[in-house]
This record gives sequence, structure tokens and C-alpha cells, in this order.
Amino acid sequence: MIGIFDSGLGGLTVVRRVRERLPKSDIVYLADQAHLPYGERTNDELFTLLEANLAWLDSQAPDAIVMGCNTSCAIADAYGWPPTNAEVFDLLDSATIALQHAGARRIGIVATSATVRSGAYGRRIRNAIPESEVWEVPAPLLVPLVEAGNIDGAEPLEAVTEVCTQLPGDLDAVVLACTHYPVLDAHFAAVLGERVLRIDPAIVQAERVAEFLARNHVPPEAGTARYVTNAELSRFHENVARITGEPHPLTETLSAEPLSS
Repeated sequence: MIGIFDSGLGGLTVVRRVRERLPKSDIVYLADQAHLPYGERTNDELFTLLEANLAWLDSQAPDAIVMGCNTSCAIADAYGWPPTNAEVFDLLDSATIALQHAGARRIGIVATSATVRSGAYGRRIRNAIPESEVWEVPAPLLVPLVEAGNIDGAEPLEAVTEVCTQLPGDLDAVVLACTHYPVLDAHFAAVLGERVLRIDPAIVQAERVAEFLARNHVPPEAGTARYVTNAELSRFHENVARITGEPHPLTETLSAEPLSS
């Protein structure tokens, strides 16, 4: 079984990629929506939440924990990963691998305020690709749009445009460094054009966990998925169905405790 964690709905884009590679793996997805938005929280708060969220997922006995929260990965870059029994897959590593494969040198990072503040992406990429130039831009308006289901039309396009205008125009690639952002990929494509490669780290996340399960001879399962939130269930259920395409997803509510701030 694979555990996937995000602060909200964005990690469902990781679920989609994992499903493409591992349709027979069981998944439990945890959305810590009670504590949104992560991007505006302090580092200490974020690490406390990361510890609690990983502990809950670990209690479900997964074979692997696949991170769907870039902000939490950035915090772990500074604080270290909390101990777990399962292997944890870091989005920063996956993004860096994707950039290396693409041969990108002039790189834009669009992320939450907390991720940009940490500088984790820039450090990780420059260490792996010493000749790279990296620009990191915060996009605090995008997560609330996705969480509200406001993904089409003028408002999200304007928000994406405002973010992208802060980046140089001659980039090789832009990393969508929050898993909410691929939900708005059509807007990024319209603004950035075909020449700029858009990197969704979830693709490499799915490849890495598939290789890990194969290497460790983890057998196929039933391909079930549980989607757990600590916020209001009916809206969560509607959004899970919309983003995953599952007509009747198995959703449930978890108390905000022990996932407490």
C-alpha cells in the first residue's frame, strides 16, 4: 500500500500519476485541509504538522510514503525527515531528477511562499546542476483557487499570468513546485508557451515509487483508494471525484487531532 500526503487537494495530481504507473497498488491519501494554507505558516508549525501527518500515515503500514506536499518537503530539507517505518519519496528530489533528464539550465520555480522562503529548491537544484540559474517565485493565490474549485476562466488565468510575469522570459523550464499547480496546467501552458518545459515532479515521483516497489518485490494489490480529510467531507468528496475522475471515491473524515497545530 502507498501512503500519499498533501495539505489539501493538490496531492491528487500525484495520485493520478501513481495510478498511471501502479494501477494495482492500494492507496491511502491524507489531506490536512484543516490547517490550510500551509504556505503562510511558520517553519516550526509546518514541521509539527509534518511529524503528525507522517505518523498517521505510518500507522496505516504503507510500503512507501509518497509526498504530495512540496512545502513539507522544503521544511524537511531544513529540519530533517521525521522517522517513519516506510520509505519517503521527496518531491524536491523528483523535480531535480526531471530537470537533469531535461538538460535544463535556466530554471523557474513557482511555489508557495513557505517553499520559496526556505530556498530549498534553489539549493537542491544548484547542488545537482552546478551550472544552473534558478529563479524562485511565490504564488500564494493559486492554492486557494484550486481548493475552491476555481480552476477555469479568467480569474485563475490572471493569477497564473501575474506569477509568470515575475520570471525571466528565456527559461528552459518551470517547475510547478506545488502539487496544486498542475490542476492549472492549461493556464501555465497558455502563458509560458510551448518553448518552456513545464515540470510536474509527480511524474518522476510515480516512476521512483514504482521502481522501489518492484525492487522490493511488493506484490500487486486490489487497486483500492481511500481519501481522508480532516475538514468538511461533502466538498472534499466532490473535489476528489472531479480531480481523480472516480465517480464514487471512498472518502472519509478524520478528526483534526492528532493532526493538530
